[in-house]
Amino acid sequence: MEPSSARDWVGRLRPYRQPDDRRGIIETILTGGLLVVFWVLMWFALPVSTLLTLLLSVPAALMMVRLFIIQHDCGHGSMFTSAKWNDRVGRALGVVTLTPYDYWRRSHALHHSASGNLDRRGIGDIDTLTVKEYLALSGIGRLKYRLYRHPIVMFGIGPAFIFLLQHRMPVAALKDGVMSWASVMATNLAIAAMWVALGLLVGFKAFLIIHLPIMLIGASIGVWMFYVQHQFNPTHWDRAPDWEREFAALHGSSFYDLPKPLMWLTGNIGIHHVHHLSSRIPYYRLPQVMRDFPELAEIGRLTLWESFRCVPLALWDEDRRRLVPFRALRNRTMAAAA
Repeated sequence: MEPSSARDWVGRLRPYRQPDDRRGIIETILTGGLLVVFWVLMWFALPVSTLLTLLLSVPAALMMVRLFIIQHDCGHGSMFTSAKWNDRVGRALGVVTLTPYDYWRRSHALHHSASGNLDRRGIGDIDTLTVKEYLALSGIGRLKYRLYRHPIVMFGIGPAFIFLLQHRMPVAALKDGVMSWASVMATNLAIAAMWVALGLLVGFKAFLIIHLPIMLIGASIGVWMFYVQHQFNPTHWDRAPDWEREFAALHGSSFYDLPKPLMWLTGNIGIHHVHHLSSRIPYYRLPQVMRDFPELAEIGRLTLWESFRCVPLALWDEDRRRLVPFRALRNRTMAAAA
């Protein structure tokens, strides 16, 4: 598909961009309500079985992920027709999802504006080096990048660090001015107030046993979803002036073809190529787009099983125009020596 065809899709998808306020309200209340239900069930289960409590944290964490998707759509102005209500709901949900809404909205917009552009990496995305950039690093530099890309760090330690620590004091927010920093601090105060209130209600030990797994599992699921949406083959990266936003959006983002229950639980964010191409489409309209344009299902499609093969991918090979694992460098060195 040529870049002009990718641009044509933007016009074809425009009719799906209109939010439905009634649907937005129902989706928000339903998801938030289910999170509360699972949270209360975990509280009731705690005296009976810690294991049962931890098992219930998985569906609760998925509700947290779904709330994040609603907040995400608010940031794109696609959840409600009113910009004010998008921001109000987004800021409120940011307290639950541990995400400073205003700061995150700006960095995420930069991610959308530069996705797939090798000359504009580093904001709102997963750090990805080219093969040449990696080989130019010192030994310590290569070790740091390998540790960053290790699955335990990428999907375990990293998500916990981002949501529990980095989002509490994002240094980059200082560059955006006093209001951006004040927004972050206001979110932190609201989070602290909510946690103290819940701790006083159920006991601080019970609160940690209930809420900490929800946050950690939800953060890991969220990072996993973001990872497979851009770290897959065949994806698309380019440098200016060859980079073209619409083409990169459509071909540099995956269609994570999950089973329908998982697609619902993750807010249809797996239909990511359509989302990047037209970010004003509400997440609840994305399945309709796929039904109306089945040809989009053949672009960047990943099944659940295929997505696990994306984990080793760590470097962009500009010559082969694909992501490669670290072992590809070892194989290349051995081939050259032979």
